[in-house]
Amino acid sequence: MSITLIIIIITAIISISAFSNERIYNDLIFYPPAVTYQKQWYRFFSCGLIHADWLHLIFNMYALYMFGDSVESGFQSLFQEKGKLFYLLMYITALGFCLLPTYAKHKEDSYYRSLGASGAVSAVIFIYVILFPTANLGLIILPGLKIPGFIFGFLYLGISSYLDRRGGGNINHSAHIWGALYGIAFIIVMGAIFSEYHVLQRFIDQIRDYLS
Repeated sequence: MSITLIIIIITAIISISAFSNERIYNDLIFYPPAVTYQKQWYRFFSCGLIHADWLHLIFNMYALYMFGDSVESGFQSLFQEKGKLFYLLMYITALGFCLLPTYAKHKEDSYYRSLGASGAVSAVIFIYVILFPTANLGLIILPGLKIPGFIFGFLYLGISSYLDRRGGGNINHSAHIWGALYGIAFIIVMGAIFSEYHVLQRFIDQIRDYLS
């Protein structure tokens, strides 16, 4: 069984349980003051196991399912026997890293809460973009639309940045942005250290071939 499928199953079980159990929900949600004053650092990671509702859960897990297996296979190709371990490490650390800017902004805000695996899922999607920059991701927006991954990535980051600056709503766009950037940095750095595959150069070469 793939790491991606295991993550999806565990997240779905805990999220569904939290829908009807307020204690689970409150114990796992990212609540900055609980980190600041009670040192509950685990909330950086546990909040990725719960979701606001069925739509939130299904959207995140579907996106993870769509991209996760390809990224996991890419990790195995790049890092051989360490591939699955690095993939799991990336996902878990992305959950925490994507919330660091959020925590810095809201660390004493008793009204703020955040939940969901969106930051880590964004990391997975953007690693897919780095590994397969010319793959058509336009289908995600509209069937029949052709948008290569590298253009989709720029659009995604631009729109998320705009929505984050505008504020309002219940979506943590900052987590999406920082999760995506973390995923990009993770695969480039780990590739440079543990693989002979030049991730960034290959990304550039694929785009150059596509444009020519």
